[in-house]
Amino acid sequence: MSCYTSATELFSIGIGPSSSHTVGPMRAGRAFAGELADKGLLGSTASITVHLYGSLGATGMGHGTPSAILAGLAGHEPETVDPAVPGELAAQISAEGRLTLLGGRSVAMAPASIIFSPRTVLPRHTNGMTIVATSAAGATVHQETYYSIGGGFVETESALAADAGEDVTPSAPAAALPYPYQYSVELMKICAAENLSVSDVAWANECALRPAAEVEAKLDAIWAAMHASIEAGLGAGGILPGVLHARRRAAAIAARLELDSAERETSHEWMQAFAIAVNEENAAGGRVVTAPTNGAAGIIPSVMEYFLRFIPHDPAQERSIIHRYLLVAAAIGSLYKGNASISGAEAGCQGEVGSACSMAAGAVCEILGGTPEQVENAAEIGMEHNLGLTCDPVAGLVQLPCIERNAIAAGKAVASARMALYGDGKHIVSLDTVIETMRQTGRDMSSKYKETSEGGLAVNVIEC
Repeated sequence: MSCYTSATELFSIGIGPSSSHTVGPMRAGRAFAGELADKGLLGSTASITVHLYGSLGATGMGHGTPSAILAGLAGHEPETVDPAVPGELAAQISAEGRLTLLGGRSVAMAPASIIFSPRTVLPRHTNGMTIVATSAAGATVHQETYYSIGGGFVETESALAADAGEDVTPSAPAAALPYPYQYSVELMKICAAENLSVSDVAWANECALRPAAEVEAKLDAIWAAMHASIEAGLGAGGILPGVLHARRRAAAIAARLELDSAERETSHEWMQAFAIAVNEENAAGGRVVTAPTNGAAGIIPSVMEYFLRFIPHDPAQERSIIHRYLLVAAAIGSLYKGNASISGAEAGCQGEVGSACSMAAGAVCEILGGTPEQVENAAEIGMEHNLGLTCDPVAGLVQLPCIERNAIAAGKAVASARMALYGDGKHIVSLDTVIETMRQTGRDMSSKYKETSEGGLAVNVIEC
């Protein structure tokens, strides 16, 4: 049994503002339209209705869920869609009351076709949605329920039933991994027995899933997109979308740091600027990398950018360093996804920002020379000091407190790695313990603090 999730899946290129509320629903919409085409049901489909439940119903409007589903139904994918397309499709159905599905079928669809039901939570997951295709006579042509389980990952009712051990048709077995592990303690035993680093283990597992050259190319593409989101954010100004009218700050911070850097050490402030830049791009619906979610997309890129710009290293080894960093982050992120949750709607922001902080801490620890034990310690510290972090976005927008929260967590990640490097890897609280604690904390946390905007800052900040 193994929780390992490929880095090429855990880090996916998409658009903002949310992995669970934008990227996942887009994938669900495309999957539904694909099923209609595959089953020969397009011709009998006259209209589409979408029901958004739980957290999707509560904050879906602020997270761009309706327009993302439209883009998916029209055949677009998060990795390649023009960020302007979802908004254009939303305007189209408002004006025309019709949408052209993947496969070319034009169907009736208006804003009222997307129904928000925040008080109804489906039993499998709070991010549930049901898409229904209806004939001209009003009969149901096809219906499917999808769950956006965090990080852009989507599962159907039957897939989640399979995970729960229920009597359903099993999916195809995953490729055999040379180093399967379910828990951190098992990962540490593999590293010790085989004399491998955490990135070595992850690399071997990746190469069991696809050719080495393909793995490298995908890691290159992931980092290129991460770096591009930093540069785009640093170069953009203006006001972010939404009722808060929040001003973008990354470019102004960078301009000030260009002046201050000549007189004092500013590396950590630059790291914060990098994180803010990415998350402003995300909030604006731009292209970012889910890492492991969009709400936490700035942490892992900003820590890597900080290392490349401010930590002495061999430029000839830079590509290898980036790959190792991403592989370690994925190895740690797999533990959270497999044993707890990376969904803010399920675990609160500890599942998003906390997981990303932990991943970045362990990853930068290895490329700074840390042993596997120190890497595990760094990852544990990174999460331990994010336990209980709530998800309470003001106005349902991934802006306040989300953008600044990424900047602070990036600093925590580096501090966690440095602290672990001063030790020998031995520590009282294990990474497995802190992950289980996070899972329990998320389970016990009131739903109003889990991406519903019904508590915390979301109700105590007056919207502009």
